[in-house]
Amino acid sequence: MSFFKSLPEDAGVRHILTLNPRAGRALVEFHTAALRNEGLLEPRHKELIAAYVSGLNACQYCFGVHAETARAFGLEAGVLERLLTDIDSADVDERLKPLLRYARKLTLEPSRMTEADAQAVFAAGWSEAALHDAVLTVCLFNFMNRLLEGHGVKGSPEVFVARGQGLKDTGYAPLLAFLDAASQAPDGT
Repeated sequence: MSFFKSLPEDAGVRHILTLNPRAGRALVEFHTAALRNEGLLEPRHKELIAAYVSGLNACQYCFGVHAETARAFGLEAGVLERLLTDIDSADVDERLKPLLRYARKLTLEPSRMTEADAQAVFAAGWSEAALHDAVLTVCLFNFMNRLLEGHGVKGSPEVFVARGQGLKDTGYAPLLAFLDAASQAPDGT
């Protein structure tokens, strides 16, 4: 149940976005531009980072949805939980570990970022463009975690599975259709 009485009992991101449709549209377009662009850092990597950051922030909704999205992209069950405990022992591609360390530090200690943190990512074979995409993902999900937590939206396992598979299959664009339909509704929701 949300803190906002105007939101439905099963509220999710889509419902929050209807509270300010113009900002909601811009945010969905940013998700698409940041998370579904072409580059070395693939959508599956970005969804892993999204889930990881959300786990670090203990955002139940975003962690649940993006953990399911990462699983839909092929991440094995339990890997995210191991990453949250210890990146080094988690069963993920070694090239991803410096990116995940970067994401962790940028989330938990942003003012302590150093050039050495970036150099570790570059030494693992990632380009500046890939690190930029990772930074965008980290920033976006720190924002999204606060958006969901600020509205008191927690979600449910059923929502996580449905949204996770949907994000893998169709990306973020269907949220724009939801916003369009909501703006056409007689009561504006």
